[in-house]
This record gives sequence, structure tokens and C-alpha cells, in this order.
Amino acid sequence: MKKISVMVPCYNEAENVVPLSEAIIAQFTEHLTQYEYELVFIDNCSTDGTRDLLRELCAGNPNIKAIFNAKNFGQFNSPFHGMLQTTGDCTIGMCADFQDPPEMIPKLVHEWEQGYMIINAVKKTSRENPVMRLFRTVYYKLLKKMSNVNIIEHFTGFGLYDRSFLDVLRELHDPIPFWRGVVSELGYRMKEIPYEQQKRRAGKSHNNFFLLYDAAMLSFTSYTKTGMRVATFFGFIISAISLLIALVYLILKLVNWDNFQMGNAPILIGVFVLGGIQLFFIGLLGEYIMSINTRMMNRPLVIEEERINFDRAEKEEQST
Repeated sequence: MKKISVMVPCYNEAENVVPLSEAIIAQFTEHLTQYEYELVFIDNCSTDGTRDLLRELCAGNPNIKAIFNAKNFGQFNSPFHGMLQTTGDCTIGMCADFQDPPEMIPKLVHEWEQGYMIINAVKKTSRENPVMRLFRTVYYKLLKKMSNVNIIEHFTGFGLYDRSFLDVLRELHDPIPFWRGVVSELGYRMKEIPYEQQKRRAGKSHNNFFLLYDAAMLSFTSYTKTGMRVATFFGFIISAISLLIALVYLILKLVNWDNFQMGNAPILIGVFVLGGIQLFFIGLLGEYIMSINTRMMNRPLVIEEERINFDRAEKEEQST
């Protein structure tokens, strides 16, 4: 019998983990009875009682497993690590806040049985804030234009991944993986399924400007070269224009054109404009360097504090 894993990353989701586990299990007991399942929660150091609820869930159902991180390792490392700890023939990754509907699980499994190794659930419509939707659309289109990888627009990571693909990721050794880019870059035969993203069922989103900025910079520094190339070409063009202006100014001075006067204002404006441009591109270069530095240190994705029900599953597999 094939096993399907469902991996759910969570952080302060005390209001959602119990009803979500019930909704996921209901899909298997009602629509996917021919499969075994495991439900893996990876908790990113919650402080609201989420861990106590996960312990109760694991105690009542050996198919539910939990990983507790020693600290919060960020929105990318924790889910990536959780995906690699699953043991099913395929793994479905989804959020803990019900924005990824559990009702999509049978559809994902059906497409997997048709031979697709990766099935990406893509947000064609969303009940999120229209302004945020607009910003996300612009971001995805800009990233897609600048990248040499065919980035999937409005893809959050919700989808199904065959074990063979996860085996490739286990050899990746990337300390700061950008899941959406990795799937687009290394993905096997894949299919996209549209869905409507729901509103968060309960609780509050933990994304803020700095987390969104961090995600954007990680994607740009990992999958684009355009920023550095724009800086190079822009610097060349500005240098050429500056040399041309200097040459014209020198010629006018040599011919002693009395009416020619050049005040300090144009020079000051030029200095501030060029200074601002330089600071922008120095900052962009710094983002690339920080990304390289983090990868060179090759630190672990996460450090686990506790695992629940993993030993039990391993013993059962050895006994069979």
C-alpha cells in the first residue's frame, strides 16, 4: 500500500492545528482509503500552546508526527527541512492556516497517479487583500522576467512532490533554500492545478515587511543576475556620459567662451544623483554577498529539539 505524507509547518497556530489535522485525516478516510498516510507537523518554536496540542495529537494517533525546532529558523528553512523528513511515496506540503484547502488533496493525488512527479497548486484567485495581491503579481512577473529559471507565478509551495524529487533535494545541501525557485529549477514532469486561496481561518499572519523583503531578496539573489548586470551597464553609460560632458566643458574653456558659465547647482545635483545610484547598487551587491556568505558557512537548515512518533514508525517499518 502506498503511503502519502502531508507536511505542515506551523508557528503559533494553536487555533488551527487540531481542526486542520481533522480535516486532512477526513480526506484520507473518505476519499483516499486505499492509501496509508502520515501527517508531519514541524513547529518553528511556537509560544502559544501549539506544541502542547501537537503532543496530544501525536499521543492519540501514531500517524501524526511532530518535529519541534530549537528556535525559529525562518519561513524557508523549517518547511524545507520538514519536507525532507517525510517517509511517504509522495509528500504534500501545505500551510497550517487553511489558506491551502485540504479538499485539494485528492486532486493532487489523482494527478500524481497519472504520472506527474510534481503537482503545483497555483493561486489563480485569492481572498487576500487586493493590494497585496497586486504587489505579489508585480513581484512574480518581475522575478520571472529577470530570472533564467521559469518561476511559477502565485505559487506558494502548496503542492505534491514525488519521493524521487525529494531524494534529489536531500543531496542539495543548501542552507538557505528558496522552495519556489528550487521546484522551478529542478522539477521533473510537473503539472499546475489552479485553486482559490482562502482567507486565514484563525489567528494572525506573521508575515511583515521585513520577512517579505527577505523573501524577495533571497529569490532575486538566488535566481537572477540582472541586478548586477544593470549596475555594470549603467555604470558604463554614466561614465561615458560624464567623460563626454567633461570633454565638452574642457573645449569650451579652451576656446574661452565668455558667456559659458557653469554654476555649482548642476554639480551638486549630479553628485547627489550619482551618490544615490551608487548606494543603491552597493546595497544590492551586499545582498548578493550576504547570500554567498550564508551558503559558504553551510550551517544546518534547523536544529531539532524534539521528535515525536518518528521512532515508533521506524520500529514498525523494521518489524514488517
